[in-house]
Amino acid sequence: MIGYYVHHHGRGHLERARAIAAQLHDELTVLSSLERPAEWDGGTWIRLDTDRADHARASAPDAGGALHWAPLHHPGLRVRMAQIAEWVSGAEPAALVCDVSVEVACLARLMGAPVVSIALPGVRDDAPHLLGYRLSQAIVAPWPRALANSDWSSRWSGKTQAVGAFSRFDRRARPTPASKRSEPTVVLLLGAGGSEIVQQDLDDAVAATPGWSWRVFGFEHWIEDPWLELCDATVIVTHAGQNCIAEVAAARTPAIVIPQPRPFAEQLSTARVLRRERLAIVRESWPPPADWPALLEAAARLGGERWASWSDGHGAERAAAVIECVARRDAPQVG
Repeated sequence: MIGYYVHHHGRGHLERARAIAAQLHDELTVLSSLERPAEWDGGTWIRLDTDRADHARASAPDAGGALHWAPLHHPGLRVRMAQIAEWVSGAEPAALVCDVSVEVACLARLMGAPVVSIALPGVRDDAPHLLGYRLSQAIVAPWPRALANSDWSSRWSGKTQAVGAFSRFDRRARPTPASKRSEPTVVLLLGAGGSEIVQQDLDDAVAATPGWSWRVFGFEHWIEDPWLELCDATVIVTHAGQNCIAEVAAARTPAIVIPQPRPFAEQLSTARVLRRERLAIVRESWPPPADWPALLEAAARLGGERWASWSDGHGAERAAAVIECVARRDAPQVG
């Protein structure tokens, strides 16, 4: 039995779990405060308690800098941790994947369950991250080793398995191109984790690019499966969240990447790697209207074939193999 903790923020943790679950041979139980998705078929899903108290009123949430979220006298945290502890005690998992919570990693390891942590990009040298990675038997990094993030600490090189980016779209067949469009198309892909981009930004960009047709997946517009639109786009404009970048890479579509503010410089760190390797056009803030025509033309010229170095379609398989090595008490091969 393998346990898998899925954090509730955004959609990236869930999509990553979905991709890995499809490649695991062992029985799987997911623990998350997210509702079980209607289409989930990756194993048992245990719905954990949510935070039922006001975050602003939480007392000592970082435990003196040792943890990220462990407030005193917090009913949601107390019940959630009890649920996890009860499951670990009864199921005796061979491994518990943590994506991502230092507190859950600590609880699992204190109960004798081997922990596999999913790495996040950015500067993760604070005390809670160092503790979580130190407790982990292995760390799965969803980026290619050859394009490693320079912010990732070398102290974990002995247990970090860089498997490459992966998403729900890996190795999905590209659609047959439609009849030639009368004008090039931009897809704006916003995530569920929050964005500084506002409607006026979009309106200004659209007005500045009359030769381009824009489609928006964000704000009040959302579809569950944008694969056809991603493949059909001339250029994708997106943030630098791991899941969005992995989906764009799977589509092999030229992109403009605009990282959004996140703790630990998570998206900025990824965007800088993409710019360094010339995988996408990167701007660290939303461009002024006059810049958009040249940016879209530059992205189209850059093309999307270089995305193959970011995601080769086998990252989830390699991640599952690392997890199952830990569950079998083997030493995962670093690579």
